Amino acid sequence: MDCIYLDFATAFDSLPHQRLLRKVYGYGIRGKLITWARSFLIGRRQRVSIASLSSLLTHVLSGIPQGSVLGPLLFIIFINDMPEVVNSLIRMFADDTILFRIVNREADSMVLQKDLIALQYKSRVTKGN
Repeated sequence: MDCIYLDFATAFDSLPHQRLLRKVYGYGIRGKLITWARSFLIGRRQRVSIASLSSLLTHVLSGIPQGSVLGPLLFIIFINDMPEVVNSLIRMFADDTILFRIVNREADSMVLQKDLIALQYKSRVTKGN
């Protein structure tokens, strides 16, 4: 059994809001719920402060606020279709994923490698707006 452990901890910070909202809408979430999700994500601003110096406020265009109840749910909605792009077994929980396969031949290892590449490609595609 070959296992690949993936941790998408930084993915929480890089999910584009508009793409995430399209996926939420694609799951049939409409009306007040989509408005709630949109207001949770859109219009946030942040600044960086070091000692007594602070940057200007800037709009946040990506990322899910961590430490919230809604954040993990939105992240799961975003990555929920990952199993559709792999041929190996995959288990996901929050930002942790295990991709695994029984390997009896070199061809089995190649399938696992192709699945890893497919997930990497998917992550590149989903980062764009």
